[in-house]
Formats: sequence, structure tokens, C-alpha cells
Amino acid sequence: MSDTTPMVRMVGVDKHFGDLHVLRDINLEVAAGQVVVVLGPSGSGKSTLCRTINRLEPVDNGLIEVDGKALPAEGKQLAGLRADVGMVFQSFNLFAHKTILENVTLAPIKVRKVGKAEAQRRALELLERVGIADQRDKYPAQLSGGQQQRAAIARALAMRPKVMLFDEPTSALDPEMVQEVLDVMTALAADGMTMLVITHEMGFARRAAHRVVFMSDGEIVEDSTPDAFFSNPTSGRAKDFLGKILTH
Repeated sequence: MSDTTPMVRMVGVDKHFGDLHVLRDINLEVAAGQVVVVLGPSGSGKSTLCRTINRLEPVDNGLIEVDGKALPAEGKQLAGLRADVGMVFQSFNLFAHKTILENVTLAPIKVRKVGKAEAQRRALELLERVGIADQRDKYPAQLSGGQQQRAAIARALAMRPKVMLFDEPTSALDPEMVQEVLDVMTALAADGMTMLVITHEMGFARRAAHRVVFMSDGEIVEDSTPDAFFSNPTSGRAKDFLGKILTH
């Protein structure tokens, strides 16, 4: 790592759900502008790791920092932190009773106190960027899954976040819609957005990631470049995982 402050830093992070130890002594740094893809079998702790970074899940032990500041426990500071950390989920979590444009402008107006005209101008730019500006007056239910997920990405970007977290953003989509969402994410990565991406899309990991972090049983087992991970994984667990996934 360089001397610059990492955008995300996790030191000795532990998390239990009852007797289940879901995160075990997690140490991870994500530099500004870096794209880190987190891979691993189901139940390895990937989503929990993602959710601790904006404190959707509190941790039992350890330190988490975003842009050099420790995560606040609650209140206004936590809302401020969440504004800096964009999150895109498996399910799109759009407001069903608001139009796509309203979905994208709501948080900047309410949280960032951006004026309505400015929020709308920025929202239209973002909807253009993700390829659905023509859907702005529709409601989420009128859009395909891929369009809804692209709207969710635009909504997260509208807050001008410092880092974007993606928790399996394509896993709820029909196969033919996956690529349109990955294309948007690939473009974001190329633009220098700091991203932590949990995904099963190996092509995206190879193409867009600077680093691949492999998790198993709540631990980070490997942290390497995509080339190294896919061509020469060092752990038996990663080899086993890739053997099941990369059938060709």
C-alpha cells in the first residue's frame, strides 16, 4: 500500500450471529480508485463484510474506517457516512410509489440539501449515463430488472459517494439482463470509482478488478491480482471453488 490513506480500512474485524462466527479477524484495505472483487462460496461472509462497511451490520470487534474516519455508531454522523458510501443490493430497493427520477433525486435533496433543480439535472445526467434516461417518468414496476438495477446504481451515484459497495448486484437478474448492469459497473470502474464488489460474475472480476479477495468460512484466504487468482490460486479452498465454477 502507498502512504495515502486507504478509502476503506478494516482491522481485526469480527462478527458473530449468535454462535455463528461469520467474520473472523478481517484485515482489508481498499485504496482510492481501486476495484476489489470479493469472491467465495455461499455462506463465506461476503455480504456481511459488505454490510459492515456502512454499518448496516455492527461488528463485535475491530476497526472500520472510511476515508480515514472510524465508523460512527449512530445519529447524524452515521447518516453522513452512509451518504459517502453508496450501496447497491441484490434486490433493487427502489421506492415503488416514486418515479425513477424521484428515486434518484430524493436522497440528494433530503440528505445533501441539494436544490431540486440541481438534483434533477444531476439525476438526468446519471440516468443518461446508465442508459435509462428515457425511463425517468416511469415507476420501478414498469421497468425490467436490469433497468431497475441501473436505476439503483444511478440513485447511489447521485449522492456523489466516495466508495460504492455492490452486494451481488446481478444475482436477482435474468441472465440476459446481467451484462447491461455489468457494463455500467465496468464503466464506473474505468472512471476511477472506488468499488467493493461481491459477485459470482467471474468475467467481471477478470476484466474490471484490480484485486480479487477470496473468502471462505468468514476468513480472507487470498488477496491477489485477478491474473494470479484465476491462473494460480494458492489455497486449496480457492482451487476447489474455481474448479466448481470454471467448468470450461
